[in-house]
Amino acid sequence: MLSLPTATTNHQKIPNIPITTMKLLEGKTALVTGAARGIGKAIALKFASEGANIAFTDLVLNDEMAAGLEATRQEIEALGVKCLAYAGNAADFAQTEETVKKIKEDFGTIDILVNNAGITKDGLMLRMTEAQWDAVINVNLKSAFNFIHACVPVMMRQRGGSIINMASVVGVHGNAGQANYAASKAGMIALAKSVAQEMGPKGIRANAIAPGFIETAMTAALPDEVREEWKKKIPLRRGGQTEDIANTALYLASDLSSYVTGQVIQVDGGMNM
Repeated sequence: MLSLPTATTNHQKIPNIPITTMKLLEGKTALVTGAARGIGKAIALKFASEGANIAFTDLVLNDEMAAGLEATRQEIEALGVKCLAYAGNAADFAQTEETVKKIKEDFGTIDILVNNAGITKDGLMLRMTEAQWDAVINVNLKSAFNFIHACVPVMMRQRGGSIINMASVVGVHGNAGQANYAASKAGMIALAKSVAQEMGPKGIRANAIAPGFIETAMTAALPDEVREEWKKKIPLRRGGQTEDIANTALYLASDLSSYVTGQVIQVDGGMNM
């Protein structure tokens, strides 16, 4: 809490006036998929720092992944908000319906949905298997449909909400060796635009973020020469940080973007203009 300094005018003392700073997402509940690590985790932490209660999901296949889920939950909760983690397969329609139902029971509202769950299984078209194609489409695109389908009725009853789909610059421009990933991310963009048109009259906004080369554990595994070659293509001459994506998501989740819907924001350092 800040206080204005005491001043005097015509010998009359003006009292200190307390000023409270309202956090951008105070009192809201955000659901973030694939948030145990990377960009999803950065978004969940950013939202929590701005007052949002957090429900997040991720796939848990072993004890190490379960421990990571709990560690992230504790880190978010330490910011002074309510945070619950839900293990599950976002690509499973029925399971997603049950997860969202449980989140609504636990939190009362779902004001923000961030569809962030995603994987890559790269390969040139002639070498790509049906399994590689199906896995990426299911996790990246079908999961977003599943969560939107389950969350929209909740948001309609609240007469408002913000949906954010995590796309990619390759969903805008394509990329050799990533036909499945690019198709899934292009689908995320079209899905956001379609939902924006359908749900706008209900007060629900839908937008997409298209990150470029972001420094994560996934990109850190690339050879140094590949990373440097990427950076040469970026006018800002650096990779993006997860914080850059989280800040953009905060804008789209908050009332700062109350008149923004159906848009794709490229966060890529100018790599694609």
